[in-house]
Amino acid sequence: MSWPTDSELISIKEAVSQMTGRDKGEVRVVVSPYRICPLGAHIDHQGGTVSAMTINKGILLGFVPSGDTKVQLRSAQFEGEVCFSVDEIQHPIGLANKNDASTPSPSKEKSIWGTYARGAVYALQTSEKNLKQGIVGYLSGSNGLDSSGLSSSAAVGVAYLLALENANELTVSPTENIEYDRLIENGYLGLKNGILDQSAILLSSYGCLTYMDCKTMNHELVQAPELEKPFRILLAFSGLRQALTTNPGYNLRVSECREAAKVLLTASGNSELEPTLCNVEHAVYEAHKHELKPVLARRAEHYFSENMRVIKGREAWAAGNLEEFGKLISASGLSSIENYECGAEPLIQLYKILREAPGVYGARFSGAGFRGCCVAFVDAEKAEAAASYVKDEYEKAQPEFAKNLNGGKPVLICEAGDAARVLL
Repeated sequence: MSWPTDSELISIKEAVSQMTGRDKGEVRVVVSPYRICPLGAHIDHQGGTVSAMTINKGILLGFVPSGDTKVQLRSAQFEGEVCFSVDEIQHPIGLANKNDASTPSPSKEKSIWGTYARGAVYALQTSEKNLKQGIVGYLSGSNGLDSSGLSSSAAVGVAYLLALENANELTVSPTENIEYDRLIENGYLGLKNGILDQSAILLSSYGCLTYMDCKTMNHELVQAPELEKPFRILLAFSGLRQALTTNPGYNLRVSECREAAKVLLTASGNSELEPTLCNVEHAVYEAHKHELKPVLARRAEHYFSENMRVIKGREAWAAGNLEEFGKLISASGLSSIENYECGAEPLIQLYKILREAPGVYGARFSGAGFRGCCVAFVDAEKAEAAASYVKDEYEKAQPEFAKNLNGGKPVLICEAGDAARVLL
């Protein structure tokens, strides 16, 4: 595996050693990778079927058990220090901001980047996990990749969960941690996203496509046959970095999907079922889709067509057919634009540029589509040429955004990664 490198591990262990005075050999490191979703865009929150894999970039959290209830955190990317105790009762942000409790709410703290650490404690407290000690830790993310649509927030949440569980000698399965990270994002932060991100981070395996039914939580690791042509993953950055929690577009679209499900279930005499599109049979959708208002019809069309693309994509991946796999990815991107109606103009331009780049099999938005980057699968031998083409064309299309991108690297060439884990 190309990440993390030995130098990265040494650096983060030295940082924790300097914080604590402990020997570097005592420092443990959580490796929590970022994820991409080739197919299954925006349907996990409706119980749809998704595909995912991790990349060789992500979050490193060096830590040692604190020996008491204290949590003390510093970050390579953000200023300040986060300090609190694991025996403080954590409340969802909305509730915390309404009271004047002596414990400061995350929104009032200087170091708000520590919100996910409090969220992890909240999730474990809510799940009645006994936390007897905290951690002293140093957090470092791959440079320039936060708020890029690669689920850096889920990677951070998973990292804190794994560190706290390890420090407290708790045995927790990946499936349980998927639920705990959902509690961080849905319960603590108030997002309405699904379980795709944390599932990919916790379940993926190098060389495999993670295929998951978000309704049943069943998953499968689909191994591709040995490919005649190896592939690489391109990440092309738009320069839009607005955080998901401050953009109403995502939660609005989740609500529209639920409203579409409610109309279809009522029309078919199944109004007692939870209004999520996974509870609507495809035949019911076909029979009653004319009853949906235009906006709701587009959201439902995206859900049902994307589910079909995921199924076909699994077959193409298992057969080693990257050309077909890529065509499905690009079709997913188009449906995200036309039916799910996400993506600001710079992202749409970037998507179109990627589709024309040499050696690219397919491309789409990464993440919710309201900021961040686009992802593409590319022939490994043409990856450098494709990256150069995308850089040049995007600079012409969006010179202002392109100027300040990713520390001078507007396009990254990545490889597939592995699941989140703790290195002792």
